[in-house]
Parts: sequence; structure tokens; C-alpha cells
Amino acid sequence: MQRYLEPCFRRVFPWPSVTDALHWSAFTPYYKYVRFHRCLSTSLLLPLALTVLSGCGRGAHPAQIGKKAPDFTVSDGTNSIHLANYRGKVILLNFWASWCGPCIQETPALIALHHDRPDLEILAVSIDEDPDAYTNYLQRHHIDFATVRDPQQTAAKLYHTDGWPETYIIDRDGVVRRKVVGDPDWSNPEMRAYLKSL
Repeated sequence: MQRYLEPCFRRVFPWPSVTDALHWSAFTPYYKYVRFHRCLSTSLLLPLALTVLSGCGRGAHPAQIGKKAPDFTVSDGTNSIHLANYRGKVILLNFWASWCGPCIQETPALIALHHDRPDLEILAVSIDEDPDAYTNYLQRHHIDFATVRDPQQTAAKLYHTDGWPETYIIDRDGVVRRKVVGDPDWSNPEMRAYLKSL
């Protein structure tokens, strides 16, 4: 790292001695046009690398794949979801929020899937803090699958979810088979075939 940053410091701070200045003067064009760009590249790529590494847990192969889905009970005073009650059915556990753009885009496809495959259990856990925004969203989009509001994110934390939407596909034995990040195409023939195979 030092060899990449040194040229940057050389341009900012005055030369410590005349001898040093003469030594570096022959290479000034190189450092100005090549090594400075390396500094710039390093400074730009480092945050990107950290972002990618920190986001690895959001990928489609989290630690929960192949393991029993963490059980939870969430109640918002109106609705309640206890995951264990749905054992024996294929579950799409969807974490979402009414203010989330990709969640809004995903909603019609989830509703269509629910109508096409009523044997699937779609359990939608919202992290909305505003109960009115949550209720208005349900009414506006005519959502008729199971939903519950979990502003403390108690269920999401069990699944290490901190991005929205994320959906966990859980088989009839309660094992997490797949994690879907973002707004997928639930009408995709491959996805429909995969869900049918469970």
C-alpha cells in the first residue's frame, strides 16, 4: 500500500531535499500519469471491495441453505405468523417493506403466484415501522396472502436479512432450499418448475 500512496504524498508535500528532488524529477511524468492513477484506483476500489465483501451474506447461497429454517412467531396485534404451523407445505418467506422500490415491483408477481399456486404458502413479513403505511399498502395492492408487520425485524434477524426484498424458499420438511435476493420473476418457467419440484 505504501508504494501506491507514496507518489500521492510526493505531489502534496514539498521535497525533503534537493537530492531527493533530483532523484524523483526524472520519474515525475511516470508518477503523475501512471502511479497517481494507481492511487486513485486503489482509493476507489477499496470501498467497492469492502462493499462486495460485506454483501456476500446477501447472496443466493447463505449459511442457512440445507438447514432447518429458524422458527419464529411474529404478531402485530392484527395478524400473527408462526412458521412451524406451516410445516408440510412449501413456503415462500418474503421479507419486504412498503417503501422499498423492488418490493413494490415484486408485489404483483407474488399475488399472481399466490393465485396460480394456492398450495404454496407465501408468508410476507414487513419491516414497516408505520402501521398506517403498511395497512394502506395492503389495501391498495389487494394483498390476500399471509402478512404480518415486524418493525423490530425479529424474524429478519434470525435469517441475517438486512436487504429488501429477500425470499427464502422452504420445503415441506422445513428446510431452507433457496434464497432469492431482490425482485425476481416469479412467473419464470424455471422458477415455477423448481417450486413444483419441492
